[in-house]
Amino acid sequence: MAVVLVVDDEPLQRNILKTILSEEGYETYIASSGEEALKISKSYNPDVVLTDLKMERMDGLELMDKIQSIGQTPSMVIMTAFGTVTSAVEAMKKGAFDYLTKPLDKDVVLLTVKRAVERTELLRKNQELRQALYDKFSFQGIVGHARVMEEVIHLVKKVSYSPVTVLILGESGTGKELIARAIHYNSPRCTKSFTAINCGAIPETLLESELFGYEPGAFTGATTRKIGLFEATNGGTMFLDEIGDLPLMTQSKILRVLQEKEVRRLGGRDAAKVDVRIIAATNKDIEKEMNAGNFREDLYYRLRVVTVELPPLRERKEDIPELVSHFLKRYNSEFGKRLGGIEDAALRALVEYHWPGNIRQLESVIERAVLMCESDIMKLKDIKSELRSGQRQGAFDIDIPDDGLNFEELEKELLKKAMTKANNVAAKAARLLGMSYKTFWYRWEKFHLEASSLKEEEAP
Repeated sequence: MAVVLVVDDEPLQRNILKTILSEEGYETYIASSGEEALKISKSYNPDVVLTDLKMERMDGLELMDKIQSIGQTPSMVIMTAFGTVTSAVEAMKKGAFDYLTKPLDKDVVLLTVKRAVERTELLRKNQELRQALYDKFSFQGIVGHARVMEEVIHLVKKVSYSPVTVLILGESGTGKELIARAIHYNSPRCTKSFTAINCGAIPETLLESELFGYEPGAFTGATTRKIGLFEATNGGTMFLDEIGDLPLMTQSKILRVLQEKEVRRLGGRDAAKVDVRIIAATNKDIEKEMNAGNFREDLYYRLRVVTVELPPLRERKEDIPELVSHFLKRYNSEFGKRLGGIEDAALRALVEYHWPGNIRQLESVIERAVLMCESDIMKLKDIKSELRSGQRQGAFDIDIPDDGLNFEELEKELLKKAMTKANNVAAKAARLLGMSYKTFWYRWEKFHLEASSLKEEEAP
């Protein structure tokens, strides 16, 4: 039930309003002065305040200022005589939602209060969402206490409050967008838009129209004006992920945004001024791309005013238990599960794994394990298949030298490594390589490898 506070020094007027609003289902309070209204407001935090403009000691404008100063956000509706409408308009410029002229019309009052309640609900939901986003992307929300991550967080805290461009480097899945959002939501721009775009996921023909917009007739099918993402994000932060995949022509236009603080829509003549902070990220070696002529040197130096380098998960393994706990809580909540934790053997396997897909891969493993787990604790069997498939994929992560490699020698080395990992149990080594026992023995004997110490199966 919405709460409405009526403030008027005329007893008849405030009592009539209380009757009308109470019959409509609103929880209604009345006050005869600004001072009394302020006390009621502190106690009941109203959704709407209907206040007379002209009152002794504290008028409606001063009351509005006082209520806002204590951190409350009701929609203020000013009631005024026809001759002082100009003052009511001034009140709206200072933050009032609307005004009503006396004598009041019942239907107009109810419609105005209804709209005011809806506006307050929307504002509070937005505030809750903003707070949730801040909580999610606060520095405390970045999981990890490894020394390399503490250094990253220290740098991110320092750079958040400044307007400089930031270049985030790191392998895929290391959390580059999380860091970009943390910078935004802990900056003075936190109430404005955060726009993320994957430069490598949008075709070149569409990318520029998305970023810069276009005018009618700019190309076939452009029948109306489109505002680009830079203009739509004015005052906020633009996160350009995988910027290493940008075409050279688009790179030159991004450089213009950074240097001139303006954009020109496709097919347009006039430039529009924009105030957008750019945070870029890539998993490519940009200096190598520059040497190959694929990335503009001037853009690179404009982007890397501050560089944040995110370590791969294999270099911060001490953070894995905390990350596992974090994802376990998240997906417990999402799937309505009540897993109480993870057994030691499973956690040990997660810590020892090499994680080629970094945090994104770890999250995916935990998400699936929580969904499929049938006991009250996550066990090794719940994650084993995921890690095994990841290991098989990792086996092909091999650099081929310019002068080539000897495939038979490589195959022989894989057989020997599998046997060592399997503690000389041939059946287990075959399973590790994803082949049958018979095929494994055929290949082992093909290379005349030592067989005297091998066991066909583990001892009972």
